[in-house]
Amino acid sequence: MFIFNKNILSVIFSVTIFGLTYGLSAPLIALRLDDNGYGEMIIGLNAAMQALGVLVIAPFLPALFRRFQTLTLMLVSLVGIALVLCLFPFTSLPVWFLLRFILGVFIEIIMVLTETWLNDSTVEEARGKTMALYTACLSLGFAAGPVLLVWLGTDSFQPFMAGGLIALLAALCLAKTGMARQESDAVAATGFVRSLQLALLAIVATALNAAVEVAGMNFLSLYALAHGWSDNQATTLISVLLLGAIVLQLPLGWLADKVDRRRLITQLAVISTLGALMWPLILPYPLLAYGVLFLWGGFFVGIYTVAITWVGSLFRGAELAGIYATMSVAWGAGALLGPILGGVAMEMATHGLPWLVALLCLMFTLLSLRKEV
Repeated sequence: MFIFNKNILSVIFSVTIFGLTYGLSAPLIALRLDDNGYGEMIIGLNAAMQALGVLVIAPFLPALFRRFQTLTLMLVSLVGIALVLCLFPFTSLPVWFLLRFILGVFIEIIMVLTETWLNDSTVEEARGKTMALYTACLSLGFAAGPVLLVWLGTDSFQPFMAGGLIALLAALCLAKTGMARQESDAVAATGFVRSLQLALLAIVATALNAAVEVAGMNFLSLYALAHGWSDNQATTLISVLLLGAIVLQLPLGWLADKVDRRRLITQLAVISTLGALMWPLILPYPLLAYGVLFLWGGFFVGIYTVAITWVGSLFRGAELAGIYATMSVAWGAGALLGPILGGVAMEMATHGLPWLVALLCLMFTLLSLRKEV
């Protein structure tokens, strides 16, 4: 039996609301660009600017975490996200590239800060469950975004403003409960090369998760639209996929506390590879597609859940801080390449998106089979 204190629950709740702003903004911006006549390549490059922001800020994260209070960084990032989202309706495409870059900076700070903080705040017996709850709630936010978008529509400034207000809500919630500073916040992190040597598989898992996540958030709805789905059906498909990522994380987290986590990562990667190959076969049948994508989303996101749990159980202090910083760089690299590769894949082939996802999952599967990583 495990109990979460109010600080942990508050952080997880804030991450859920933060995830909602991301789940709302990514497909919203992609659909608005598509409506204005921009092709997949421009949409992918715009999404890649967000990943570029991640890459730029990542090397400075350990120093930021040591210099500033945890709560201060979280509040500044959430308020920054709110302001940036509210600027989108009143600016043009060139400015949108800059705004996506700034979003990437704030998003990266929140993601790395919360993962590190939660791992330091939990006990080993509950680590898998804690990180599974974190991932599930983050996915819950991602899934709620497209649902809110269906309700608000994409033609007005309202969804951008709603996203801004939601980010402010997360900031208010966190300001009320607080976020205690951890001892590891003041430790100098292990270097990039050493982190790769210690946890290559988990770092690559992070890059894979980011590449597929960002590509999917920006292109899955467009992929469905290209095969005859309506706008509402296409955006709902993203929510269904993410709903699987929510529901299945808790049982996977429980399983990760019971079995060999390293082996579980490989098994989930194999399932994800085979599942992605099924997308073109099931797309003509919406109900079947919803069911398969529900399961696939849970198993695929489970790779990342188990990976961050595995790392948290093996390392502490400077090593863990360095690994998480390196994982943040990997996330940025994956998020940068994912939408670019997704745009190219969709322009090259009708089913380019699922084939790309299957290829990436297969490559990770082969890596995970090597015993030395």
